[in-house]
Amino acid sequence: MDLASENDKQNGAAEHHGRNGVASGGEGSGPGSPSSGEGSSKGADGAENLMKKPIGLLDDKLKKRVRKLSRSNSKDGVLGVAGTPNFVAPHRKWKNSRRSRNGYGRGLPKKGGAGRKGVWGKPGSEVYDELDEDPDDPNFDIDAYNSTHNVELKEIVPQPTEPEVVKKLEAIILEYYEHGDTHEVADALDDLLPPGMKPLVTKTVVAVAFDHKQSQRELTSVLISDLYGRIVTREDICAGFDLLLANLSDIMLDTPDAPHLMGNFIARAVADDCIPPKYAYQSDREDLDQHGQSALVRATTLLSMHDGWGQLDNVWGVGGALRPVQTITQQMSYLLQEYLLSRDLSEAQRSIKELEVPHFHHELIYEAIIMTLEAFNESTEVAMCELFSILDSTCIVTPEQMEQGFRRVYEDMTDIVLDIPLAYSILDRFIQRCQRAGSFLSEALIRDIPTR
Repeated sequence: MDLASENDKQNGAAEHHGRNGVASGGEGSGPGSPSSGEGSSKGADGAENLMKKPIGLLDDKLKKRVRKLSRSNSKDGVLGVAGTPNFVAPHRKWKNSRRSRNGYGRGLPKKGGAGRKGVWGKPGSEVYDELDEDPDDPNFDIDAYNSTHNVELKEIVPQPTEPEVVKKLEAIILEYYEHGDTHEVADALDDLLPPGMKPLVTKTVVAVAFDHKQSQRELTSVLISDLYGRIVTREDICAGFDLLLANLSDIMLDTPDAPHLMGNFIARAVADDCIPPKYAYQSDREDLDQHGQSALVRATTLLSMHDGWGQLDNVWGVGGALRPVQTITQQMSYLLQEYLLSRDLSEAQRSIKELEVPHFHHELIYEAIIMTLEAFNESTEVAMCELFSILDSTCIVTPEQMEQGFRRVYEDMTDIVLDIPLAYSILDRFIQRCQRAGSFLSEALIRDIPTR
């Protein structure tokens, strides 16, 4: 629009100038003109010169002028930001621009981005440009050329080392103890185990189970049974047990009862039909030390019991909250009766820990107090008071569980006294004895002793 309007203005000015010249010549030829003859001749010459002037020259000047205006009017415009005048000189702004300077560019960087100062090419061109080597060059090295051009690339998968596999297996087993899903463990082992390291599965899972409780050992036996046939074979399980039997002396430094536990694992694997029975009956193997042989003797003893292999399903017991409440209560009653007969505090502590029900220890305290009230015997009171004191000092039973067990007895005294008429007096005497033995009973608990 600017170019067309400028051309129209210039053409209109030229035509107006020509008309004025002709008219002035005509006026000069009149009788009243002071130079009538000269005016007519000059007017005629001016009109003739105006007609002879080439129009192409005027168009070239207009094109140059329009080109300058178009250059000065860049994409930023004549005005700067927020309508303020742009004080950058147009020719300098155009000089420093990276846009193409011919009229046919698309506004892209010059030379494809390789036209800046100190640049020898486009970024990254040195990586993809191949060096042209001339075989006729006296410095041409044929060995170096062949070594770089005659190369065949092959995929190499690095094999993990044994310590790396053991470390990953331990993490998988510890996670398995949390969720108990054997299928998830099998999926994780599919991508982890190289073909020659499958015996490490049995060795690692049993070694980790040595440091845990009975419930985790039961999960370990279940895991070995579920992995049999999918991840490991019978030979792999036997090879893993052989590695453990060979290192049993070193394992006993951390787990003194390792031969006993190892015999349980072998007997359970035989009962689950994972390994042949003849493996357990080779207790006279010469390649084993006395600890390895004692582990096989333990497995042979379990397999030779008259009740059959069905009882080996409970070789580790049923740990934790998986058991019914009645079963746990019955086991606690048997535990307390055995303690009253043997008065072995260490055995009682071990049995209580193996129950793995710290949230249910208030039932143990309740059963012990009821047993004391029923016995009506001073020796029983002394034994139970010693047991409560040692359980509190070793933190096997927390003060909250201890107090909850006593308060359960307080609440049931109205029913207990129907069977034990002297229950109130016996309870008062037992609490006083416990108070003298230690400070494991709170003052509030002693103050709330029920009375008839």
